[in-house]
Amino acid sequence: MKNTSLEYTYWQDENIWLGYLDRYPDYMTQAETKDELKENLIDIYKELS
Repeated sequence: MKNTSLEYTYWQDENIWLGYLDRYPDYMTQAETKDELKENLIDIYKELS
């Protein structure tokens, strides 16, 4: 993957981090940590591009 800048929206709800890529708001993901959330968002980007 090229060094690509991805814009995303994220927030914490209780103990879960939620977020989505601004370009693909229909593909929301969640994780236990913010780092894991970022990895999930990168995986979504790879699948969609």
